[in-house]
Amino acid sequence: MGLLLVGWGVLLITLLGIGGFFMFRKFLKQLPKTDGKSIMDWELHYLNQTKHMWKEEEKDLLNELVSPVPELFRDVAKQSIASKIGEVALKKRKNIIDQDVLVEGYILATPKRDHKFLRKKLKEKEIDVKPYEYLFHLSKKDYADNWEEKYKKATNK
Repeated sequence: MGLLLVGWGVLLITLLGIGGFFMFRKFLKQLPKTDGKSIMDWELHYLNQTKHMWKEEEKDLLNELVSPVPELFRDVAKQSIASKIGEVALKKRKNIIDQDVLVEGYILATPKRDHKFLRKKLKEKEIDVKPYEYLFHLSKKDYADNWEEKYKKATNK
């Protein structure tokens, strides 16, 4: 009986720790940055500015690309990825979100550890990754602060 109680306690503490970790990450995304807006405010801004630019094919492609993400986190991942795609579309002054912008934004929005799955999905969809190879080197850790400068340098070469 004592072993069962200890096991239950360890399980409970582990689950509370995992839940707390994700709640803390969401809390950090809500904190305002130097411009007065939080990361989540910017995500919503880019989503609202670009929601009319999405075509049905691109929505379907985005849904397929996020399919490897566990269902519990899929909506959150999809929102942050779609906002990055919208940001790229606005920075490039596009009128619609096409496959090119979608793939660029998706690569920029995903951390380096997920690029293996992304490459596999793009290969399944018969999308050539060679034009986007330089973006894979701008991992989420590297581009977060000054991704626009790195992007401009890479595209001006």
